[in-house]
Amino acid sequence: MAKKQKKAVPKPAPTKRQLSKWQRQMKIRRIVIIAAAVFVAGIVSWVGHSIYSDRVAPLREVVIKVNDASFTMGYYVDMLEAYTQDDYDQFLMQYMAGVVADTIIDVEVMRQHAQQELGIEVSTQEIQAYLREHGLPDDRVYRDMVASLLLQEKLAEYFDEQLPLTMEQARVQVMLVESEAAAEEVLSAIQSGGNFTALVDEFSYHPQIQGDLGWQPEELMPNPIIADVALNMTAGEIHGPVYDASATKTVGYWLVEVIDAIDEAEEETEVKVRAILLGSRAEAERMRSDLATGNFTAIAQEHSQHESRNVGGELGWLKRGDMNSEAFDEVAFNLTPNRISEPVKDESVQTIGGYWLIDIIARDDARELEPDVREELAHRNLIATFEHWKEESTIENRLDANKKAWAIERVLRLR
Repeated sequence: MAKKQKKAVPKPAPTKRQLSKWQRQMKIRRIVIIAAAVFVAGIVSWVGHSIYSDRVAPLREVVIKVNDASFTMGYYVDMLEAYTQDDYDQFLMQYMAGVVADTIIDVEVMRQHAQQELGIEVSTQEIQAYLREHGLPDDRVYRDMVASLLLQEKLAEYFDEQLPLTMEQARVQVMLVESEAAAEEVLSAIQSGGNFTALVDEFSYHPQIQGDLGWQPEELMPNPIIADVALNMTAGEIHGPVYDASATKTVGYWLVEVIDAIDEAEEETEVKVRAILLGSRAEAERMRSDLATGNFTAIAQEHSQHESRNVGGELGWLKRGDMNSEAFDEVAFNLTPNRISEPVKDESVQTIGGYWLIDIIARDDARELEPDVREELAHRNLIATFEHWKEESTIENRLDANKKAWAIERVLRLR
């Protein structure tokens, strides 16, 4: 027999007290949920603001301005990344941080003035063609780098076209000797049949400017003295000696006095020294004679070409190798104290002042410019023009040490 189902008993309606309690609970729950949401939103906002402030906002800051053009930190970071893709250490990164900033400025100065004053610019088609040919990324940094390269090529071509086909030129060979006496010795040797080129190896002390300089116009002569002689003397003559007070040469003469010494093992021996560095043997011999009756400190301050002249030639206590000169050590560690050494020749130092001997091999009032000479002349004219453009530009570089360090850290972190 089927069970008899119980009749459902209706639940009693909630009392006003219960309803009030439930309402209070729901209100508290909503407050908690809203508070939690606000808290989470605040955290997210704080983190987002922190990320924006630390990583995003600096990238939008303008750090370089060239006239009306502005460059952001983001652009600078991208350029720094592009220029330092190899394994650069921290020191090189700091160096390149400055180089890249200067490059951005120089390229923009050149771009603006080349377009405004010469009507020279690089087209988008030329840039795209170069990028495709060399498999480079098609982004702003690489487009600008390629544009700079192509613009320099166009400017080099422009300045080459401004040069005449021929110019007055001379072919000379030169040497810089230490003194007038040495110059007279060389001239005497040449007059006796000596070879100028061979004598260069023996007497010349200016490695950067010596020997046969080839055909050159006045603009490319190493200095005004050589240019004046080369273009105003008859071919086949040897002119000299001509004194040049600004010329640097790789020879000097020491006058050394040992004041005291500590004799221990040879490698530990110390000497207390003062010295005078002079530009020629003749001058050194004169100064040595003057020291017999003169004051060492005063003579050193007036005539020495060593940095110690400011303290009267005092070098203090020295060990072997401290002066980085074997010639100096040879005399200083073998000299009787309180005696002035004979002039000691030292070819590891650099002194100022010498005498030019100039051999005018040939001259031509209208000689065609050789390709390498044209290239050098065009380059010099371009550089001179660029320097003028830069002087006319308004440039702001806001990249201080801290901003460069931030950029370097970002580049390294993203690798």
